[in-house]
Amino acid sequence: MAVDVLFDVKNSFFLGNYQHCIVEAQKVKPPSAAISVERDVLMYRAYVAQRKYTVVLDEVGPSSPPELQAVRLLAEYLQSTKKREQVLKSIETKMSSGVEASSDTFFLMAASVYYHEQNFDSALRCLNQSDSLEGCAMRTQIYLAMNRMDLAKKEVKGMQEKDDDATLTQLALAWLDLAIGGEKLRDAFYIYQEMIDKTVTTPLLLNGQAVSYIHQQKYEEAESSLQEALSKDSSDPETLLNLIVVSQHLGRPPEVSSRFLSQLKDAHEEHIFVKDYFKKEALFDQLASQYAPA
Repeated sequence: MAVDVLFDVKNSFFLGNYQHCIVEAQKVKPPSAAISVERDVLMYRAYVAQRKYTVVLDEVGPSSPPELQAVRLLAEYLQSTKKREQVLKSIETKMSSGVEASSDTFFLMAASVYYHEQNFDSALRCLNQSDSLEGCAMRTQIYLAMNRMDLAKKEVKGMQEKDDDATLTQLALAWLDLAIGGEKLRDAFYIYQEMIDKTVTTPLLLNGQAVSYIHQQKYEEAESSLQEALSKDSSDPETLLNLIVVSQHLGRPPEVSSRFLSQLKDAHEEHIFVKDYFKKEALFDQLASQYAPA
């Protein structure tokens, strides 16, 4: 079996170890042009995951390979709300023309944009043209978000048949276990723990563990995992959101959860939770005004 020169790069990306992914990508000497493009895709996606969109926008231009331009589309979408309509139109045009039909990267990036839009039907339309493990993993995420447990189970089973030991397969299984709950919560915890023991501790894995703790009402253990995650990325939105939940359950002073909420609003005003929070806040103010003293 041929050695996958990008194995460490891919694994680091999927585990949320983005800086290591970038460092390892720069060390790789690709044996072919295709591997070189795949390496660059992973590297630039890691920059996007770190919210360093300008790096991608500065380095990926019109002459870059189509796969890299697909990553640029995602970076443009995430960097500026003003460009989102333009990015969506560009994706629809490319989907209609079929120009990117052979590019798995394009379908993954387009699906990511639609996922952020909460347009799950369009995201699945893109992902149905991908047979990669990452495409399967993204479909699993979407099915879980849609509360289609039956389809998520089917997707994970298919991933296990393809490659049961793959990092993405194990992550997808953990997501499914968390959604099922009950005794499966411990299974999810052990998946994350085994990954931490074998690889490295990342906010992504620590948040997975924390969610399993929260569902088991082990709030102090969850808080410990989340504090460790916060030390690795002080503005990670999922960490901040989970800390808000845990602080409430532990009865911490109100200013503690308020502080995490303020950080979340400041750094991630486009996060789905934050946008929903602002909507509810505005609705509350509107209703409260109806009962204000004359």
